[in-house]
Amino acid sequence: MRPLPRHASPIATLSVILITKNESADIDACLDSVAFADEWIVVDSGSTDGTAEQARRFGARVTITSDWPGFGAQKQRALDLASGDWVFSIDADERVTPELAASLRAVVGSDGPATVDAPVAYEISRLSRFAGRWIRHGDWYPDRVLRLFRRGAARFSPDLVHERVVVVGKGRVGRLEGELHHDTMPTFEDAIAKMNRYSSGRAADKSAAGGVGGVAAAIGHAAWAFLRSYVVRRGFLDGAAGFVVAVYIAEGTWWRYLKMAELARCLPPNLPEDRGRH
Repeated sequence: MRPLPRHASPIATLSVILITKNESADIDACLDSVAFADEWIVVDSGSTDGTAEQARRFGARVTITSDWPGFGAQKQRALDLASGDWVFSIDADERVTPELAASLRAVVGSDGPATVDAPVAYEISRLSRFAGRWIRHGDWYPDRVLRLFRRGAARFSPDLVHERVVVVGKGRVGRLEGELHHDTMPTFEDAIAKMNRYSSGRAADKSAAGGVGGVAAAIGHAAWAFLRSYVVRRGFLDGAAGFVVAVYIAEGTWWRYLKMAELARCLPPNLPEDRGRH
């Protein structure tokens, strides 16, 4: 789909930013869902499947990088290239729903002089699909993620994985209506591979911050992760899928703490490969 015409006299402008690596199957639908934006910035980690060319055909400004500094630093590179008054961060396997699109356009389109009480950033509820099933309870929903913010009012944390948008200063954070759909892991094979990459990245981040791993820590944290997702946050309401997700979260936690102990013995971490999605 060709992008929609730019606004003739915009009150404010919206930049969409995303990072990619071999996302040819998803990039078109992702960009189509944010076609109402004024600018699209793609930072690509050397895709070999035509992702960069597809993004350029859409109208995005594409930058190719040769190194992989981690998700946080790579997304900050994309943010540094944005020129809009507002910035919206999205991953290639995510889609903006029509209701969320209306909320985004309302915030940007009604933008005026900033006031003391006006939010400088907005959280969004993200609905994820695991192996073909939408997960509406447990740890994964409502998965509130901060994605829309005034340029200059926020930055990305430098984490290797599970990076966050961090508001600079004391600006207020609002919440938008509508959901961001996230087709995170289409198959169990995808899920297992992602668990290995992300447990390595999180182990490196937590070890660098002074965290301590080991078998006892792995048992305790994994058990709590399962109970929190399946019981406390009512993952059981998603049926068998909720149980599988809770086990998946617990297993990722288990390997994270074991890998932290491995790092403490000075063995090199198996850092996550360069990818543009979560």
